[in-house]
Amino acid sequence: YGVETGNMPTGRMVVSYVPNSCDGFQGTGTFVIKYEFHGGVQVRGMPSPGQSYPGTTRIAYIPDTPEGQQVLGLLKKSFSRGLTFTIGRSVTRGQDNLIVWNGIHHKTSMTGGAAHYGYPDQEYLKRVQEELADKGITPNS
Repeated sequence: YGVETGNMPTGRMVVSYVPNSCDGFQGTGTFVIKYEFHGGVQVRGMPSPGQSYPGTTRIAYIPDTPEGQQVLGLLKKSFSRGLTFTIGRSVTRGQDNLIVWNGIHHKTSMTGGAAHYGYPDQEYLKRVQEELADKGITPNS
């Protein structure tokens, strides 16, 4: 069957590190993932070839724990295979032809809990690994 790849627009994934802890992971630092995309025009394989889409920047956070380090590696693999984002309808903005998450949830806040896309959320690292596995992204893939 081969390796699953996606139709994500070209972008960058930059990882940095801060000494601050995500809520629920006191005593550890945090990996900060910055995803950057310029606007462009959809190509074949995207929902509306020829239609433009705007650029976007997204920030996500992963605690620096052994499991967090593994998740970070899997997220890098997902990004390199074009599976992290897609062009589609933004539910929050009510608009089409935007760069949106592609079924792999990210924590976009270090605080606030699951209801605010943040930590603490003790099941998140396990859950995101399951979402990644559903797309064929595992430590051995």
